[in-house]
Amino acid sequence: MAGRGYSIFDTGIGRCGIAWGDLGVVGVQLPEAREIDTRRRLFQLYPDARELRPPDNVEVAIEGIVTLLRGGDSDLSEVTLDMTGIPGFNQRVYALARSIPRGETRTYGEVASALRASGAVYSVAQAIVRNPFMLIVPCHRVLEAGHYADKISPNGGAISKRRLLSIEGTRPTASKTLFDVLLPVAPPRSPT
Repeated sequence: MAGRGYSIFDTGIGRCGIAWGDLGVVGVQLPEAREIDTRRRLFQLYPDARELRPPDNVEVAIEGIVTLLRGGDSDLSEVTLDMTGIPGFNQRVYALARSIPRGETRTYGEVASALRASGAVYSVAQAIVRNPFMLIVPCHRVLEAGHYADKISPNGGAISKRRLLSIEGTRPTASKTLFDVLLPVAPPRSPT
């Protein structure tokens, strides 16, 4: 590999993008509503990348992503990631997320505990939201407490965690209701 490259490829949910550099994959972009928006996002994130034919390591990642988004099982653990500039804590979160088997989920709190950083639930959530390696690092398998799966990360395009988990055959808890959102913050009523 020489410099940064990117490629756009077809999947069962739309046209995805992947970018790479000399050290490995630097990012994956799930489809936006239109292909031009996916390309625009890749250009914003990796302005120095050129559209190129993917090298072997990246081709393996593309094939794995396509298989996963078709509902198949694919092992992406051997795909080399370029973690340059990614904080050490986030790298640890991504390594743990990569070990979560297909069909299973963990909460932010469970990931924090597994990393022996039980007070770092917010930091885990932030690392997951900033994951540039969508699907290779299966951040959709890491959910908030209660196993709610409605949030979309920035590199997720128009695809939600719920949809990705559904493709994998996993059923997260139903969406939050208005009561789930308001009751935890509503002041308790005094008995009258």
